[in-house]
Amino acid sequence: MARAVGVAYDAGMETPPLSALALIEDDDRDAVLETVLGAYRMRVEITADVRYCGTWYDSEPATHHGQFHLVTQGCCWISGEALETPVLLERGDLIVFPAGIRHILSSSPDPHLPDAPDAGDTSMLCGELEFITGSHNPIFAALPRWFVVRAQDSSAGFRQLAQMLADTSRERRWGRQLVQNKLADSLFTMAVCEYVRQAEQPRGLLAALTDVRLSRALSAIHARPGQDWTIQSMAQEAGMSRTAFAELFTTTVGTPPIQYLAHWRATEARRLLKNRRFSVAAIADMLGYSSEAAFRRFFKRVEGVGPGSARRRPGGTS
Repeated sequence: MARAVGVAYDAGMETPPLSALALIEDDDRDAVLETVLGAYRMRVEITADVRYCGTWYDSEPATHHGQFHLVTQGCCWISGEALETPVLLERGDLIVFPAGIRHILSSSPDPHLPDAPDAGDTSMLCGELEFITGSHNPIFAALPRWFVVRAQDSSAGFRQLAQMLADTSRERRWGRQLVQNKLADSLFTMAVCEYVRQAEQPRGLLAALTDVRLSRALSAIHARPGQDWTIQSMAQEAGMSRTAFAELFTTTVGTPPIQYLAHWRATEARRLLKNRRFSVAAIADMLGYSSEAAFRRFFKRVEGVGPGSARRRPGGTS
């Protein structure tokens, strides 16, 4: 059955028009990104609002969390071992280092050489990001060591949000930091979407989202994790044969379909365990397990601890 996508077409047509198919594909991709990003607790925080003038450079050490920089005025060069050549950022550009690798910010391609005489001032917002739940995050695993979202190539929504973040940084109102962090959280989500849209060779889960067949199957798995899924039923969602689907999924995502399903069910279980309104037995039923004992065995095998221990962890419940 065709999914409702908010556009009308002749019910007598064998297939919806291309515009409707495009919306279906976008819905599938958005659904997967939304569920993955929503299932993992993410910390996005603006840590510095910096201004530079003259000749300058700033060395950023490697960290255990991700880092990002949004240029709000002027321009900035980024260099480091992970970058083959220095990268120039201009006003409105965002660079993200998901794994927090060491890099250098500077006023010239070579931070040890002087600038041209007309080098202007530079301002930027710097921040940190990390997913703080889960042993394996498919979004972070699929992102490259660094990526840039160019203002001139991005969507209008991304540019508007970046401008709102820049404008908020200039205000001196109560609650400014909280508002900045929420805007930065949204900006990172949009940055991931921009990366998926523009990347020439995405990998892992993000590569799967560029394939309409895999994104359709992933959307169904994420929406109904408690269904009695088999490779055959997943392949039917994708409109593929069982063998072809299993091979394409494993090659693209990096894990076999059933293993991916197990990790996604564990992720959903962690999210549900935060809410004490749901008993362990109720969660087991929602995720399709025949008994609470079977769910407890599964969760401990995947997570290394039982659901009760996971629920008692600091910050583990709401």
